[in-house]
Amino acid sequence: MAIFVDENTKVIVQGLTGSQGKFHGLRNRDYGTKVVAGVTPGKGGFDVEGIPVFDTVEEAVVATGATASFVAVPPRFASAAVLEAAAAGITFIVCITEFIPARDEAMFYNIIKRDFGGTRVLGPNCPGIISPGRCNIGITSGDIAMPGGPVGIVSRSGTLTYQALYELSQKGVGQTTCVGIGGDPVPGTNFIDCLAAFEADPETKAILMIGEIGGSEEEKAAEFIRDNMTKPVVSYIAGVTAPPGRKMGHAGAIISGSQGSAKAKMEALRDAGVTVAQNPTEAGELMVDLIHSM
Repeated sequence: MAIFVDENTKVIVQGLTGSQGKFHGLRNRDYGTKVVAGVTPGKGGFDVEGIPVFDTVEEAVVATGATASFVAVPPRFASAAVLEAAAAGITFIVCITEFIPARDEAMFYNIIKRDFGGTRVLGPNCPGIISPGRCNIGITSGDIAMPGGPVGIVSRSGTLTYQALYELSQKGVGQTTCVGIGGDPVPGTNFIDCLAAFEADPETKAILMIGEIGGSEEEKAAEFIRDNMTKPVVSYIAGVTAPPGRKMGHAGAIISGSQGSAKAKMEALRDAGVTVAQNPTEAGELMVDLIHSM
């Protein structure tokens, strides 16, 4: 099985006629994802290499039965795009857009939580999600993913997501689903959401969790793992040498005072029974050893 998306998921691309939307939307389609429509206001009636384009998400949903959306629009339009998708009945929204103001992220996150309880947002500022061999929504290259499981991956870092996929695949260990939750301060989907889904997925036997400095999501995840997880978790936390008070890459990757440090997160995870790696390559090696020992 897979979590959140599979081979039956029908996807629309908001921003398909733009350069990024077209590039990644067509890559997703060519991977085998059911990309059934694009949405760009004013471009309804056109098509992009056989994919029909609609003026609104509602029109696209009515015509195609899509349940997922890939938001690839500029920051100033992203919040409206996400809310339009939710209002049209889309239940899974992947937003890759970066540089969305935190205020806008908090606004659409809380509106969706209040008004559209059946809708999940992944991102923003994330690489997306891939269930290898089944569905790919976002910017992850399908070439580095290996179908069949048994490892589920959840990561705040896009680059380390790709490294984890590649290193596991090179060693013959497949993945059920890989979820890039993004590193912004207000993620629509967090570690706990993914850990709970992996715990419930019978094909996922172990989870690789990649965190980074900033915030307290990893500590919350550690508590959840301790109290709720029966499957083994291997983790790596990026940013061991990061200085306090300096943003490191992601908007949420900043140590404030004594909070959010890699050391604190690693200690919390170890205390919860997680196997914690010192670097990304070791994380992959530890996971491979774990799978081979099962």
